[in-house]
Amino acid sequence: MLRFTPSLTQDMHIGDLQIALLNALVVQWRNEELLIRMNDINKDVLDILDLFGIKYAQVVHQNQNFRFYSAMALDLLHKKKAFSCFCSDEWIAKKKEEAQKLQEVYQYDDACRNLPAELVIDNTAPFCIRIVRPEQDISMVDKQKGTLLIPHSTIDSFIIMNQDKTPTTTFASAVDDMLQDIEFVVVSQSSLEETPKEIYIRQQLGYEKVLEYLHIPEVIDGETLSIKSLLEEGFLPEAISNYLLNLSFEISQDIFTFQEAVTLLNFDTLRQVPQRFDKEKLRFFNREYLKKMDPKELSRYVGFADAEIGELARVFLQDVTTTKELKAKLEPIFAPKHISEVYMQDAQSIVACVKEAPYFDEYDAFCHYIVKHTGIDTHRVGKIISVLLTNTDDDTKITEIYKYLKNYIGELIK
Repeated sequence: MLRFTPSLTQDMHIGDLQIALLNALVVQWRNEELLIRMNDINKDVLDILDLFGIKYAQVVHQNQNFRFYSAMALDLLHKKKAFSCFCSDEWIAKKKEEAQKLQEVYQYDDACRNLPAELVIDNTAPFCIRIVRPEQDISMVDKQKGTLLIPHSTIDSFIIMNQDKTPTTTFASAVDDMLQDIEFVVVSQSSLEETPKEIYIRQQLGYEKVLEYLHIPEVIDGETLSIKSLLEEGFLPEAISNYLLNLSFEISQDIFTFQEAVTLLNFDTLRQVPQRFDKEKLRFFNREYLKKMDPKELSRYVGFADAEIGELARVFLQDVTTTKELKAKLEPIFAPKHISEVYMQDAQSIVACVKEAPYFDEYDAFCHYIVKHTGIDTHRVGKIISVLLTNTDDDTKITEIYKYLKNYIGELIK
């Protein structure tokens, strides 16, 4: 069993999706199942995972386990493996400032570790619970880096329960992985400091199972980009997934589906260093997916269900990269036309001519008919037809545009 735990934010961001995708890959490679662990604040997580085709077997809400956090913290207190800490936030901040002035890494000094029982029982001050610092080095198994030995001296008596009696993220994660029998955890490299703490917590609770970890480099700028905003801009889920997997793995092939990724990618090709998110590169991927899309499906992204309109949309893919931009290109075609005074008189003649014209399969024949019956020169006819069809006198694509709008001519030019 693997688990994915999104950040405690309203909107799922790029970094979260990268980890979710890698979890989904590992699930396929190991033939296991994925558990989603989430808080009530993560409103849209499941919708986004479904949209990106990430399959999961179970959803667990963290608030379901609060009674276990309290019970296990109490057990550690009884066994003298944890202690109540009455140090105020101001006192801790002062100690951190002193360490910073000395250019030292701050560690809690165990000031409350050996308080007499009567001082603990009778103390009415707010307190948190700290786990006793480890006395032996912590062994950690990373799928890419191998077995790592974390010096015990780098870990102090850290907090596991806050003053408001809620668990710290580290404690909750350690307990949840134990309760849910997790075997493999994919997290970002920024979690490297927390992983040995989670391992130590489980050891102190008497849990002997060894979990495997995969710590992946973060996507630079990924923490600030929400998936929702990218989707609203008109980026396709398939393109976003493809690009994130390209950022995560060293691979020569740019475009591939998720199912192809299962066979194309492996642990050995994972990148070792963080990659910067490049929206222009994402635009490249998005355009490629738009080009490959079935015409009728493409038309749905611009408000239709017509293969001809989908083919028309393809005409503009040289100029745009997202569905939002594509829709903006097509909307003027089906909107009321604004004809300038420069073209007004000739436009009226052309409209009258079009109403009487027979059907023409090719634009050149259509244009020739209008020129012949109105006496307007070919260049000007092209400009005005473009205005009547697209709301712009840019006629560079008029031949292609006519090809897909010829069946709508009577509706568009009136």
